[in-house]
Amino acid sequence: MKSTKSASRYAKALLELAIEQQKLESIESNMSRILAAAKETNEFQVFLDSPIINLDKKVAVLNSLFGEFEPLTLSFLALITKNGRERLITEIAQSYISQVKEFKGIIPISITSARKLDEATKATILAKINASVTGTLEITELIDESLIGGFIVTMGDKQIDASVVSQLARMKQELTK
Repeated sequence: MKSTKSASRYAKALLELAIEQQKLESIESNMSRILAAAKETNEFQVFLDSPIINLDKKVAVLNSLFGEFEPLTLSFLALITKNGRERLITEIAQSYISQVKEFKGIIPISITSARKLDEATKATILAKINASVTGTLEITELIDESLIGGFIVTMGDKQIDASVVSQLARMKQELTK
């Protein structure tokens, strides 16, 4: 939890600098590349976490890996590393992207259903969600056959569960009281 707060603060500072220097999208692209590198290989995070590797060596490696990045991003990565917080780089990148979406008014939501929703059903769900939020929805559709039917909408820390499996679980709970 503590590292998440720190990552959020670093990301906010970077966001403010990016807005000031009008580099919002290019730094967002840089942060996406960092996340992609972390997802591609587990060794990236192991490298960042390693207490054996000298901080100057880590800065040099980050510069060689991401040399085409925005100079502001490279300076930021060097500062984070020299302060001994390099293990937070992937968390900072994730937090930065989330904060940029919030700044732009983009609301990420996911709709999980047992099978692909038809357009009419999806439009109905999105109309109800749009009525309760202001901003642009960024929709991720997921398939989870264990739901049996229905759907689950997740938006931030809120969740609407209209799945058959949860309705059956509620019925079971009511019957066993």
